[in-house]
Amino acid sequence: MVGRAYAIFDTAIGRCGIVWSNSGVVAVQLPEAREIDTRRRIFQVHPEAREQAPPLNTELAIEGIVTLLQGSDPDFSDVSLDAGGVSAFNRRVYEYACTIPRGETRTYHEIAKALGASGAAHSVAQAISRNPYMIIVPCHRVLEAGGYADRISPYGGVISKRRLLSLEGAHPIASKTLFDVLLPVAPPRAPS
Repeated sequence: MVGRAYAIFDTAIGRCGIVWSNSGVVAVQLPEAREIDTRRRIFQVHPEAREQAPPLNTELAIEGIVTLLQGSDPDFSDVSLDAGGVSAFNRRVYEYACTIPRGETRTYHEIAKALGASGAAHSVAQAISRNPYMIIVPCHRVLEAGGYADRISPYGGVISKRRLLSLEGAHPIASKTLFDVLLPVAPPRAPS
């Protein structure tokens, strides 16, 4: 194989996509509302990728993704990732995210502190938001300080972190209410 290839596969939550190169998995795309939208997202990010039958490494990744999305515990230890386009800091964040046990979560701040960069919570959040290896690198286990679990990386499709965490048996996570969103930006009340 020359360049990149992709495959679409069935899971308990819909048809997912996976992109790979000779070096390993490049990206995982969780399902969009329609399969055509999932394919469109893959083409937007990886226009050079062509649909092919997956090699063994990619098959192992697909098997693990399907396993997790069925609510079981996958093993990604033999899956190679192509990290050629990933910065050194982001790699460190992804390696740490892979150590978070199933059903547990960490905050951006906790990861920054664990990496010896306690002032880098925003950088951790940016790395998590750019995670191309959805499910394989469990970015859904990394949350904002308030424990909110609504946002997921661009590869997340229509699936929320809350839904992925519930598949893993994590404790329910509250989502932000309109009050939570508007309170920090509301103008202060006039003194009475």
